[in-house]
Amino acid sequence: MDYHAAKAFILDKLDRELSESLTYHGIHHTLDVLHATEVLCNLEKVKPYEEILAKTAALFHDSGFTVSNQKHEELGCAIVREHLPRYGYSPEEVERICGMIMATKIPQQPQNCLEQILCDADLDYLGRDDFYCIGQTLFEELRSYQILETEEAWNRLQVNFLNAHRFFTPSNIRRRGPKKARHLRELQIIVAGYEKK
Repeated sequence: MDYHAAKAFILDKLDRELSESLTYHGIHHTLDVLHATEVLCNLEKVKPYEEILAKTAALFHDSGFTVSNQKHEELGCAIVREHLPRYGYSPEEVERICGMIMATKIPQQPQNCLEQILCDADLDYLGRDDFYCIGQTLFEELRSYQILETEEAWNRLQVNFLNAHRFFTPSNIRRRGPKKARHLRELQIIVAGYEKK
């Protein structure tokens, strides 16, 4: 596996082909998920070979957005299957990477440790200090695609999403769970205010 060549290829592709409307799902998000994956692999004591697979999945997990914002996980897997064999990834490695990418589809349903790591890395921000700042970029993206219109609709969506979401790795349950719960309580207070109007 030539991880570094695969990384250079996909970062160049994302940089050239992602729409500017993707204020959340831009290259910055991919790099954030890559960093969170590296941290979680270290905390969960993942072997170096497995970490390369997880990091490759992190780099390619939103590559489908270069084609469409619909079914981007499936489209990302198609990109993985087309390009990764050229970088020395075996058919089995390609399918494991696709398994991780598909696990990030909402609702997340990871089946193994590496899939759990990528799922937690993808939504790591839910339990971080930059939650509201990153959330704002997602709201702007959803609004630009006419999926949501108002801040009230966005806050209601966030409450439902945070209620349904859970972290999977012991590391993120411990590190991110408490702050995510605090964000949920804060948003529930905001949403409760709408009912009183």
